[in-house]
Amino acid sequence: MIGAEILVRTLVANGVDTCFANPGTSELHALAAFDSMPGARCVPTLFEGVATGAADGYARMTDRPAATLLHLGPGLANGLANLHNARRARVPMVNIVGDHATWHRGVDAPLTADVEGLARPMSAWVRTVPDAASVAADTAEAIRAALTPPRGVATLILPSDSSWDDTAAAEPIIVEPPAPTAPDAAALRAAADALRSGERVVIMLNGLATRTEGLALAGRIAAATGAKLYAHTGATRIERGAGRVTVERFPYPIDLGITALAGAKHIVLIGATEPVGFFGYPGKPSRLAPEGCRIHDAAPPDADALAALRWLAEAVGAAGLPVPAQPLAQPALATGALTADSAGQSLAALLPEGAIVVDEAISSSPMLYTPCAGARPHDWLTITGGSIGIGMPLALGAAIACPDRKVVNVQADGSGMYTLQALWSQAREKADVVTIVLANRRYGILQWELGNLGFQDMGPNARNCTELGRPDLDWVALARGMGVEGGQATDADSFNRLLKTAFARKGPFLIEAVI
Repeated sequence: MIGAEILVRTLVANGVDTCFANPGTSELHALAAFDSMPGARCVPTLFEGVATGAADGYARMTDRPAATLLHLGPGLANGLANLHNARRARVPMVNIVGDHATWHRGVDAPLTADVEGLARPMSAWVRTVPDAASVAADTAEAIRAALTPPRGVATLILPSDSSWDDTAAAEPIIVEPPAPTAPDAAALRAAADALRSGERVVIMLNGLATRTEGLALAGRIAAATGAKLYAHTGATRIERGAGRVTVERFPYPIDLGITALAGAKHIVLIGATEPVGFFGYPGKPSRLAPEGCRIHDAAPPDADALAALRWLAEAVGAAGLPVPAQPLAQPALATGALTADSAGQSLAALLPEGAIVVDEAISSSPMLYTPCAGARPHDWLTITGGSIGIGMPLALGAAIACPDRKVVNVQADGSGMYTLQALWSQAREKADVVTIVLANRRYGILQWELGNLGFQDMGPNARNCTELGRPDLDWVALARGMGVEGGQATDADSFNRLLKTAFARKGPFLIEAVI
């Protein structure tokens, strides 16, 4: 077999049967090899940032890696922003990047680049396959690295000759996914002492701790001890809605974050990292915990978060308590003007059971997240690393992973322009995604940040670079050009009608919500 066939054979044997691809000449043997293996699926993308973002969404919903197929250093560079988000999400991904034939690198052809150097900052593991005979072992090692807790991006660089050369075929190497590490006993005891102390405790959750079982345990602990629960600002996946424990997301604005932790004597981390400011601001701290507050890393991201929560629940006498589950509490449909708040109200009223909400609403995010607390059960995926342009690709990957579930992408208009090519892939794959573009015609978060930094009046250059008008983006026309049907809403009633239409049909649909 040639190396490319062994690559695909090893991937599929280990359950990595979906590849989000934007290949070039160096990857054509690998692309053809996917056709040689029953059960393998390649999803075409028109931009590498769509491929990497979609692989992230797929992994968040399946807990197993998808592959990407990218073209040399420049192709990898185009995908790095969403690899950054995937690294922060701690999702498994096998990121396959083609390279020149080993004997061709020395001539400095136009696309020659330091592929390993580009890959390292966003990858947990990087390796260049030296020859076809090494493909099987290196591919298996990439899969193992992607699945090793806390999981991450494994970048496998495949030179053309390693792909097209013949080599002896053998049975595929099957990878046993490594188990998470056991929580540290001393850290758990210290966290339990803090929870029993009567002092103010904040519990910060991420990873499996924001899924249904983890939240049920955390909710019992909070009920028994009075601790305050937060999901990390960029939580990877939150299972929420009726029948589940409601958890607030830790606020993004630094002043709100400082206020949220005011008076806390202890912060217990379960699958999460310490709360810090998104940026540095003059006269404001980087670490948001108040002075003297103790940080208890009871379950680092590579540890077994559920085991830690079970132990803590027993230690504080919460294991037998009822789960403080959120009852179904759907608001009435909004009427009147269309705002982020009214869009969130109507979304909460109409959200289908089992929906997957992909949130890149940026400045409008809280107005959508909060009212959906009592909606029908659903999952909520966030922008984990702050690198915008994740929403539409993440929704594509989630829809490929879960074709029987409705995906709803609440999308800021400015960041949507980074990767709107994902709409074409959604149309091509008939992905069941409803994209709600919250069109405020500006980079609202940047205008807010200007005020936060003390700039009360924007000059012409600041205004020019933070507004999206002149001309206004026509999202319905952009969607139509990508093969996606859509409509524009300018008030709550028209938004409600379009949302009902979108939820009643299969396939991609876009709503431009002018707020």
